[in-house]
Amino acid sequence: MPELPEVETTRRGLARYVRQRRIAALAVYEPRLRWPVARDLPKQLAGQRIERVGRRAKYLLLRLESGTLLLHLGMSGNLRAVPADTPRLRHDHFDLRLDSGLALRFNDPRRFGSLLYTRADPREHRLLAGLGPEPFSAAFDADYLYRVTRGRRLALKQLLMNSHLVVGVGNIYASEALFRARLRPGRQARSLSRAEAARLVRAVRAVLRQAIRAGGTTLRDYLGADGAPGYFRQRLYVYERRGKPCRRCGTPIRGATHGQRSTYYCPTCQK
Repeated sequence: MPELPEVETTRRGLARYVRQRRIAALAVYEPRLRWPVARDLPKQLAGQRIERVGRRAKYLLLRLESGTLLLHLGMSGNLRAVPADTPRLRHDHFDLRLDSGLALRFNDPRRFGSLLYTRADPREHRLLAGLGPEPFSAAFDADYLYRVTRGRRLALKQLLMNSHLVVGVGNIYASEALFRARLRPGRQARSLSRAEAARLVRAVRAVLRQAIRAGGTTLRDYLGADGAPGYFRQRLYVYERRGKPCRRCGTPIRGATHGQRSTYYCPTCQK
């Protein structure tokens, strides 16, 4: 599933193609995404200028003259900038055609992605209003993380993946951040010390920042805006490395399940 680094990579890749371009047309080939694409959306978008491309959590936000497009890549989606006359592939569900002759083409085999539009403040949209702070924001600091862990019995990994507490830290990067912070993923959140909270905040930011620099993680069918895959998977320390030696100490990596998600950790390095 595309996580924050993949979405941010897509945002950065698209920005150069779309900023200040006008939407020539929205061509919808398959409206049955996670939520049906509104029938009148092509009419609402035609002629509008794209002011900028933003991101909130795992949502891409295309800020237009009179509203905002909220686009989610779902479990297997990718958004590519291609010449508008490029032959369509299977599972290409819509083209956002620009006045430059390019199109933003959305491909999603599982159809869990979405394309929604709002004229109101996107921060108040029902999908965004209850989200926690961004991991790179000043609001996500050691004091905040220490405070929200008080009294919580759930595992640290589950807490990191709770988008109401912090956004964008999915399964892969939660495992990697906990390894860097030398913390066991199954530890109760309430056991976190103030110093450990600071260490974990630094680790979350470091692993996400490195993944963004590397262009996202190649997992199954993720592709960046220019069609290039990400390469961060080559640098993973624990994720999907069960039984392999820890890159730091040599101890075999172990696997577990937290919140029905696979978890990986080093029993020696992580306490």
